[in-house]
Amino acid sequence: MANAPLVTTELDLSHDEILRYSRHLLMPEVGLAGQRKLKASSVLVIGTGGLGSPVALYLAAAGVGRLGLVDYDRVDFTNLQRQVIHGMGTVGQRKVDSARARLLDLNPDIRVETYDEPFTSENALRLSAPYDLVIDGTDNFPTRYLVNDVCVLTHKPNVYGSIFRFEGQVSVFWADRGPCYRCLFPEPPPPGLVPSCAEGGVFGVLPGTIGTLQATEALKLLLGIGEPLIGKLLLFDALGLSFEELRLKKNPRCRICSAEPEIHELIDYEAFCGVPGHDHEDGHLAREWEVEPAALAAELKAGKAVRLLDVREPHELEISRLPDATLIPLGSLASRLHELDSAEEMVVFCKSGTRSARALELLAGAGFRKVRNLYGGINEWARQVDPKLPRY
Repeated sequence: MANAPLVTTELDLSHDEILRYSRHLLMPEVGLAGQRKLKASSVLVIGTGGLGSPVALYLAAAGVGRLGLVDYDRVDFTNLQRQVIHGMGTVGQRKVDSARARLLDLNPDIRVETYDEPFTSENALRLSAPYDLVIDGTDNFPTRYLVNDVCVLTHKPNVYGSIFRFEGQVSVFWADRGPCYRCLFPEPPPPGLVPSCAEGGVFGVLPGTIGTLQATEALKLLLGIGEPLIGKLLLFDALGLSFEELRLKKNPRCRICSAEPEIHELIDYEAFCGVPGHDHEDGHLAREWEVEPAALAAELKAGKAVRLLDVREPHELEISRLPDATLIPLGSLASRLHELDSAEEMVVFCKSGTRSARALELLAGAGFRKVRNLYGGINEWARQVDPKLPRY
């Protein structure tokens, strides 16, 4: 069942553009009129990482005339396993600059606007204002709720995607025509319950699958063709190569999209979710709770008695480990506190400091006082103390 196109304006195509998009023009569902609509369309992509890479590449290739890219990170070597818009030549560059150069190389006939800043309550309405729809390519709950609320308040579609390990989700949240993200998830999960991709990992091709589906939904909305995922949540399992579709209903008591909403403006989403609104791995605490790897190495060399507590998963020991460390994964720490002595000096570590920061909070809440977090985790230990250890 076709829907009204999100964009009705049409812009003329040059002869080169007609040739470039000829495979589109041959399909009556798109045709010359549809391609002109795409040229007049504008899409804001939040995040130029795993999901943002295929989203931006395929929208640029399809001829969406104006793309906005929001990101404030730099390209890291570890990104290249899945963030295919970037390459070895752009490691260390700002992600938005790397992505913009790649998109314009792919299609120089489009406009690419870059916003090298976090997407926050202070700038979200300004950044999203010029665009027809927003695509959520983020990896944290505060930004997901923020994107949702911005789209509800401005009556724009939110093309949502999320990934973790081997599983992904896709939907279109458009409050004017169906449920919003808050209808499905009224409250965020407790802090620390859902690990990020940086902590739990992600199958390299999975963002390509989910991001391409997001780009598909965006193009359908802009053109008004097909049946978009409004009121539906598509679940993908890469290991089983299976799709499942769940029907979603609008929540009559939704705090923002119901007939009598409680939320009329953007809020503090980090406070609402209880976690930082970014995708980085830095679980930094107050300095008195942290110890630099070099300083810890000096303490151990001097013979200071310090128990090392590793809160990673068992399979991570195959990558790197510290001698004599006690392994208690974060997920089982609460039930195994009796194995630890609160009178001991203790340093907790994980891969990069995020999980160990949460472990330290748990230990402190249970009465442990002689406990510190290893700044930067075992990866930082590899940088400062033992370069023979691999970083991951």
